[in-house]
Amino acid sequence: MNTAMQKPEAVQTLDYPIPSGVYAERVVSVKHYTDRLFSFRITRPRSFRFRSGEFVMIGLPNAEKPVFRAYSIASPNWDEEVEFFSIKVPDGPLTQHLQKIQPGDTVLMRQKSTGTLVNDALTPGKRLYMISTGTGIAPFASLVRDPETYDKFDQLILTHTCRDKAELKYGEELIAATREDPLIGELTGGRLHHFTSTTREESPRMGRITALIENGELFSALGTAPFDPAQDRVMICGSMSMLKDVKTLVEEVGLKEGSNAEPADFVVERAFVG
Repeated sequence: MNTAMQKPEAVQTLDYPIPSGVYAERVVSVKHYTDRLFSFRITRPRSFRFRSGEFVMIGLPNAEKPVFRAYSIASPNWDEEVEFFSIKVPDGPLTQHLQKIQPGDTVLMRQKSTGTLVNDALTPGKRLYMISTGTGIAPFASLVRDPETYDKFDQLILTHTCRDKAELKYGEELIAATREDPLIGELTGGRLHHFTSTTREESPRMGRITALIENGELFSALGTAPFDPAQDRVMICGSMSMLKDVKTLVEEVGLKEGSNAEPADFVVERAFVG
């Protein structure tokens, strides 16, 4: 090996003490998808436990009182690293700095995870619809890679709506990797479905997911009947307007909102980053 060509591992000196109840973890990798979206992976503390679909508070060690924001964990609970999928907000208190991280940098993560987009919050059903816009796909990236989800549902349907085609790439890579994964791949055959649309750039399928539900295009493309409370369960994560509209649509056909305390037919995640 030509050691002269090796790049030394980044070393970062923390300017402020680590708050109590917080892990300080190293950035393993960063991938930028567009000028608005990027993903990154950090080391996972040995003691960190979470349920696939939950979110956790993360921040940076760049202030005496660091800013923390809620981020859905995009990796499944068996992964040795912790993955996140983030927007880039130029003046966001956290994301204006987070989007500049490099491998070797430090990210702070609170020790407790929580959230409603978990298998435990839904009663068993035949199909699980995971409705997402933008970075709202992150918790579903965790769930589609969790064997428990396939134990609970016969079919998994992940929808992802973004403005432009490039913003769909994270989800496209996710589905391809999941189908080829040595642990999960054999569970996905004929059971994991991916439905995408754009709202601004021209693509094979255009329109807000609410419109595609209302006009039936979602169901005709999948070869399924419209939402049925007896068989279908729904998870919703994304923009506030989408959350409100899809919640209304599923309630109109008789689905009831669930929680960790009282599992039911659908759940909504209301944690956001900025």
